[in-house]
Amino acid sequence: MEKNRRNLVKILSAGTLFPGLAANALTSILETVDVNSKAPIVSELTKNKIEKLYKNAIVNDGLIIARNWSEDSFKALAESGYTGFNASVSSGDLTKCIENLNNWKNRIKENSDKLLLGTSAEVYIQAKKEGKTAVMLGFQNASMIGKSLKNLDKLYDAGLRWMQLTYNSRNLIGDGSTERTNCGLSDFGIQVVNHMNERGIIIDLSHCGEQTTYEGIEFSSAPVSINHSMCEALHKNHPRAKTDGQIKAMADKGGMMGIISLGYMIGPKLGVETTLETYVDHIEHAINVGGIDHVGVSSDFAIQGLQATGSTYENWFVPRLTRFKPSYKVQWPPWIPELDKPDRFLQVAKVLDKRGYSTGDIEKILGLNWLRFYKETLKP
Repeated sequence: MEKNRRNLVKILSAGTLFPGLAANALTSILETVDVNSKAPIVSELTKNKIEKLYKNAIVNDGLIIARNWSEDSFKALAESGYTGFNASVSSGDLTKCIENLNNWKNRIKENSDKLLLGTSAEVYIQAKKEGKTAVMLGFQNASMIGKSLKNLDKLYDAGLRWMQLTYNSRNLIGDGSTERTNCGLSDFGIQVVNHMNERGIIIDLSHCGEQTTYEGIEFSSAPVSINHSMCEALHKNHPRAKTDGQIKAMADKGGMMGIISLGYMIGPKLGVETTLETYVDHIEHAINVGGIDHVGVSSDFAIQGLQATGSTYENWFVPRLTRFKPSYKVQWPPWIPELDKPDRFLQVAKVLDKRGYSTGDIEKILGLNWLRFYKETLKP
């Protein structure tokens, strides 16, 4: 009885965080629960009930590659069950970046029956209620701001709400994950971090070098994001993986880590030892290190999946052999089949259920943790 009571509290936790958010979802779940049963509540969640939980949950993807958006993208979005996603917008120089942000804002406006511009946690709640998807616009590098904080303001005014401090190589802010040196943030980089905090732009550290990651966490007054990465403890010596120390430091300051779905990032023997279960291993490890409130899901490719967008050995794998250093350990094919399709996170929810996670914790991992994070970082 006590075990059931604890699980019931976990189920209700979503309603505590966002009172008006998931009344219907919680009701539908609670209707399936026998609180007098001695069996764990999770075991009551059959396949159909997990699908119902997923349908009613807030589902947020920490990173979708948003270039070449098309009608096929909209079809995949309808199949995904997503409430929101962080859009990795194509970059370039400052003028091109502002143009690309405006293009995405126009797309959202022209498809207002499907999309909302994600600028606050409340927008995601609205999106769920209205059957739409919230899109938060951002970039995977900050090099376009040059030496000027005013350029950061221009990007914010154009719709930017999240940004990586660096990509793989060094910029004026700090060192990236594959840079030969490991020098952390520059003086200008600390100014950028402070200004992003002031404006309410989410600081992302996914591609940052080890010291840049630590210092990004340290010098930020707000929680930070690692919106698409994995655990170094499970994939050793990969420059994009985050150590237990980094994960704990991020979580201790209230941050969020999205576990990347790109298969070759998850483990060295993709399709043999590296599977959907390995992906959930990364979720579980990050939770064990940082806590249940600081881990979510993330893709790092188009919403349709890599195969559906025509990725081949010649056009996807071969270019990466020169684009990335050997330490990136790129593999072909790069995908985990269950994750390379729009309903990828339903498949993750099913594995989490089998592993005994409560409904409340599954809802946190799927999206509620992201909403808590947005509530604490974004400004009106």
